[in-house]
Amino acid sequence: MRLDTTNHDRDQAGLTYVYPVVSRRSRGLSIGVNLNTNNACNWRCVYCQVEGLNRGAAPELDLDLLRTELNGFLDQVLLGDWMEVNAPPEARRLNDVAFSGNGEATTCPQFLEAIELVADIMDARGMSDVKLVLITNGSMLHKPKVQQGLARMAQSGGEVWFKLDAGTEQGRLEVNSLAIPDARVRENLKLCSGLVSTRIQTCMFARNGQVPSEERVQAYLDFLGGQVVAQVPIQDVMLYGLARPSAQEEAGELGTLSDEWLKGMAARIRGLGLPVTTYGAEGMLT
Repeated sequence: MRLDTTNHDRDQAGLTYVYPVVSRRSRGLSIGVNLNTNNACNWRCVYCQVEGLNRGAAPELDLDLLRTELNGFLDQVLLGDWMEVNAPPEARRLNDVAFSGNGEATTCPQFLEAIELVADIMDARGMSDVKLVLITNGSMLHKPKVQQGLARMAQSGGEVWFKLDAGTEQGRLEVNSLAIPDARVRENLKLCSGLVSTRIQTCMFARNGQVPSEERVQAYLDFLGGQVVAQVPIQDVMLYGLARPSAQEEAGELGTLSDEWLKGMAARIRGLGLPVTTYGAEGMLT
């Protein structure tokens, strides 16, 4: 079965840590690195597609196996016909190698070593046109080894996609199942953007048939506006709606937003002075 933006089968390559994704946001092939092979995350986002998700941290990592799998899969993609066989024509471009997977990668006890390993492989192969990406909720930015990992990413021209789904503590509790104080989010975002190129990624959706309230929308815009005023060097915002069903108990409450609603939200973010890329269920809108 060919991969597409609605089929993110992480068993497609038959590997433990490495998996391919045809991504809306990457606009091509993304090679995923899953450090959370135990399906554990310190958050529980209601839209998460991970089946059997549980609260916790990533397990110990087999660095030798990760090295073998990544080198082997890169050989298939860069030297073989993997993309021609498995990806649609419009996605036959390797865009990035992304730490994502089935939980929060920065909870891995060997996160720094994993970043160094992957960055070294990419550098040795001369993959300067392929991004090294970390998709994160930003919760572990206070840890020195996580900061060292981000600094190593920056050396290779990498970037972080920092999750921000709500502008208030209550909003984050309802979406991410954890009440993270605003001050902590601000501090983590400031730390992250000071170490490596940082993009904000935001998922918005209807709930129980209702679009996000004006109060919720304005709180989110106020939070972003505060970062602009504070001159936090955010590269842009990636705003996206749902493309695949949630595997969480709230799945039946969630619904997609119209392309027009997402475009309107993007215009309001641009009004703050931030660039925005918007993704609906079928792909990039703007």
